[in-house]
Amino acid sequence: MQTEIVVAGFGGQGVLFAGQVIAYAAMDNGLEVTWIPSYGPEMRGGTANCTVIVSDEEIGSPQVAHPAVVIAMNLPSLDKYEPMVKEGGLLVVNASMVDRSPTRTDIHWVMVPGNEIAEELGDKRMTNMVLLGAMLANAPVLPLEAVEKSLREHLPERHHKLLPTNYKALRDGAKFLAEKV
Repeated sequence: MQTEIVVAGFGGQGVLFAGQVIAYAAMDNGLEVTWIPSYGPEMRGGTANCTVIVSDEEIGSPQVAHPAVVIAMNLPSLDKYEPMVKEGGLLVVNASMVDRSPTRTDIHWVMVPGNEIAEELGDKRMTNMVLLGAMLANAPVLPLEAVEKSLREHLPERHHKLLPTNYKALRDGAKFLAEKV
């Protein structure tokens, strides 16, 4: 089993952090993993993305032309990565930042109002975790509990006060889709 994941959006949306969370959880569960960040020179507002590969076997190359999963946190990311998702793959779109639905019919896609769900939790910085939860509900690369455990183990101690909100964001993202089906 090998799953290629791209998380893409603007700088400041937690794109790289979401990818790191997946990578740490995969490593903590004995899986092979690569994590490749890519971002512009801007501190916030520029483009950012990361590619994560999770596998139960050695990974041949960290390069991905057609990811199995894409989390698009904004419209430019949807425009860029929708054509790249491999046939039968998953596209999770932040409906809060995108004014159109995906057009491909050969992939599974879901629209999640990530910003609104995060704001209901009282912290719009949790949008990345909401979308990650939605992804995990549709592409069970890792169990939600494994991601929560890795957050607890790898998040610096000074940020542990944010753990309950992160957990709720993950679960609310997964639950949003369960309630829609």
